[in-house]
Amino acid sequence: MTKRKQPKDNEVLPDAPSNHADAGSDDSGNDDDTVNVDFEWFDPQPEHDFHGLKTLLRQLLDVDAQLFDLSALADLILSQQLLGSTVKVEGNESDPYAFLTVLNLHEHREKQVIKDLTKYLVQKSSTNSTLSDILQTILSLDSGLEIGLILTERVINIPPEVVPPMYTMLLEEIQWALEEKEPYKFSHYLIVSRAYTEVVSTLDQEDNRPQKKNKSHKGEKELFYFHPEDEILQRHALVFGNFEYTNDEGEGKADSKRAFQEEGIRPQGHMILIEGPKFEGAVRAVGEFLSPRS
Repeated sequence: MTKRKQPKDNEVLPDAPSNHADAGSDDSGNDDDTVNVDFEWFDPQPEHDFHGLKTLLRQLLDVDAQLFDLSALADLILSQQLLGSTVKVEGNESDPYAFLTVLNLHEHREKQVIKDLTKYLVQKSSTNSTLSDILQTILSLDSGLEIGLILTERVINIPPEVVPPMYTMLLEEIQWALEEKEPYKFSHYLIVSRAYTEVVSTLDQEDNRPQKKNKSHKGEKELFYFHPEDEILQRHALVFGNFEYTNDEGEGKADSKRAFQEEGIRPQGHMILIEGPKFEGAVRAVGEFLSPRS
């Protein structure tokens, strides 16, 4: 049975920019081209969403996606038809353009893909000693704690305004699940996301183009977020940290991810750990941050 999701949201968006330096302008001088898009929120649909969801998971996990059985992970997400959301623009039978879900790491601890993910996240947390110590403690089998792993991703150019409704509905669905005595009373929420640093383009070096100064603080490259809501969520976090991918190919591949900007980019993984009682406040803050401005 499919629950309701929010009604259509008519969003006016600028046309997606091209890869050319003069993107956003044309010979006519008209910079006001817009496209109307109807966004709809749906429950996960096993008969329609498998391939689209798998594609979004591959994007979320970036170059390390090949380390995991994405088919098994997509199936697990789709098995929770009354928990989590997808965002679509062409009706329920179309591919999702965004999704958000939560998985109980303790409840699914015997599934191989969850074992692989948990081991991976614990290993990657070693870049932050505080995060590492806490994760190893709360994810240990004898901790008795239930951790909610939040996975969310969206297609490039999908506006972040689609995110607050997904988080708000997730809170509602968790409450409904708890009323049905289902295992969703989480002590912590662990959000897996992506960030990146800018690197000097090798193309600029080869062409002797002027190079921008590297943004830094005390010698460290500035961290940017693929998901702008992460900057708000981590204000409510117990701890957060970023990490290098196992299959990271270094700065030499940065130009392959250079769309819409002058610098190359080097993606990194990012984790945000929020205590259960603080999650609702974090969701509310995301809604306030990403609400459309009048």
